[in-house]
Amino acid sequence: MATVMTSFPSPEVCTTMTEVRAGVDATDRAIGALLATRFGYMRAAARIKPARSHVRDEARKAEVIANMVADARDGDWPEEVAAALWEALVEASIAYELAQFDAK
Repeated sequence: MATVMTSFPSPEVCTTMTEVRAGVDATDRAIGALLATRFGYMRAAARIKPARSHVRDEARKAEVIANMVADARDGDWPEEVAAALWEALVEASIAYELAQFDAK
């Protein structure tokens, strides 16, 4: 699980590009760690689901994207970015889960 980054100033107090870049790099590493966890759940889903046809769930996909759009709105980051990122992430997750299911 990713840890909270405490060795870098918050974006609001950065005064140099070195600080900004260090914060971005640390954030990217934390996102990468969280994505590894998320894909672990995709492996679990592939193991648990009884049929390949259960992998794609459009209602769940829409729910996940809507949740992240709402989180973006509440977190003051662009909703359209959240929608586009999670569209790509969910589709990549589905493809990965299908491959894992097929490998069983």
